[in-house]
Amino acid sequence: MIGLDDTLERRWGARIRARGIYRDPVRSSHGHFVKASGLRWLSIMMLAPIPWAGRVWALPFLTVLAPSERFSREHRQRHKALTDWARQALLQVARWLPDRRLVAVADQSYAAIELLNAVRHRLCMITRLRLDARLFTPAPRRRPGTRGRPRVVGQRLPSLAERLANPKTAWRQVWVDGWYGGGERLIEFISGTAIWHHPGKHVPIRYVLVRDVAGLLKPQAFLCTDLQADPLEIVRWFVRRWSTEVTFAEARRHLGMETQRQWSDKAIARTTPALLGLFSLVSLWTADPAIRRLARPQCAAWYNKRTITFSDALAAVRRSLWAAAVSDASRRPANMTKGQIDVLKRLTATLCYPA
Repeated sequence: MIGLDDTLERRWGARIRARGIYRDPVRSSHGHFVKASGLRWLSIMMLAPIPWAGRVWALPFLTVLAPSERFSREHRQRHKALTDWARQALLQVARWLPDRRLVAVADQSYAAIELLNAVRHRLCMITRLRLDARLFTPAPRRRPGTRGRPRVVGQRLPSLAERLANPKTAWRQVWVDGWYGGGERLIEFISGTAIWHHPGKHVPIRYVLVRDVAGLLKPQAFLCTDLQADPLEIVRWFVRRWSTEVTFAEARRHLGMETQRQWSDKAIARTTPALLGLFSLVSLWTADPAIRRLARPQCAAWYNKRTITFSDALAAVRRSLWAAAVSDASRRPANMTKGQIDVLKRLTATLCYPA
């Protein structure tokens, strides 16, 4: 299972030619729009459960730069929208793994009919769906002798917003665990298959309309290009997407993303993908038993943290590498007393967090 998401690396500088002005997703809200200058990156991540962390982590393995429209115009290139980069990246992953069943989850930015039609024969795509989307039944079988162009869709179905407001809608109630990185949540949902149609474009989908029983969250809808997929599995797959946002936040906080000082095109194209790839490497290295024994949840007195986070994993990897470097560089370890060794271990354990 893979996740697809984009992030903004806030950067300024006249020599950074690929940058543009975009909506800042971190600082913006539904009622407040914030623009920022930076580089837009599209990342493909593996959404995998990490046993020692007790949750699903998003591990980046393919990151591409989506340059601004100004960059394409200056280089006399055809500007590629974010959905075009997503199509190219997803099809590349499908070529790498031809024998695997791939399930890709993404946000509503990638709920484009052209993108879904381009990738649905190679992998299963799950995104959000607008509540006012135009849904139709499949086109009826064409009778012999019928004149005119064949029909593309059948009858118009009630919109999901109308289904939501209809008191006769038959809801199914289930518990979903790991709801957006949290615990269990009781939801109600309905599902069905339809043709999502826009003038000149259409794609067959399975839709899932979800509402929170407690009423704390707004109703939302999801679509899946696999018409045979289980509706509950679609919801469980989609809520894993939240881990992609956590990965971007951890890369900024602990790996120095957005603190780079390079400005050349080649340096920019390789540094941020390398930092995101380092997140995956640290996560995989921590699975080694020798490093896993060094990973301990570190928390303040006012914050009780029971599970290992990325900062703990990064500190364990640093501690393992530094200890090996000190051991290899020491020619006479017998000259060190036990007290000195204990002090060295404490210093290493202390420095591996703020490094």
